[in-house]
Amino acid sequence: MTDAPHLLIAWHSRTGGSEALARAAADGAGSASLIAANRVVPEDLLAASGYLFVGPENLAALSGAMKEMFDRCYYPCLGRLVGRPYATIICAGSDGEGAQRQLDRIATGWRLRRVADPVIVNTDAQTPEAILAPKTIPANRLAEARDLGAALAEGVASGIF
Repeated sequence: MTDAPHLLIAWHSRTGGSEALARAAADGAGSASLIAANRVVPEDLLAASGYLFVGPENLAALSGAMKEMFDRCYYPCLGRLVGRPYATIICAGSDGEGAQRQLDRIATGWRLRRVADPVIVNTDAQTPEAILAPKTIPANRLAEARDLGAALAEGVASGIF
């Protein structure tokens, strides 16, 4: 862990929804590290004091890029992140529960500690065209992400989590 506690926001987005939510959370957090999942390395996770994982649900599961981040970093981080706080935002076309459960199972393996209720943003994308279209996230949901980022960053910085 670094001397100055900080939040890592790791995200993946294919159609812009998860990216918008991650950026809103980073705006709220202020000094958080915002890193795309394909660029996260074990050292990023080890250096952070807490985590916000933001990604889409694809086919009722966590997106492949998010899963790949966890797969790549799992063994180098195993046993080294125990007790650190985390929260999640899932951007889904329907319920998002499958991706949320999968992410929580991974976090359980790392022995992370959930510190905020899951946030699932449902875009209601149900047709091929809607699923592939760029996503616009409503302002109230972006504000929710911003507030979550602020709360997590403050909790990490102050040692509450």
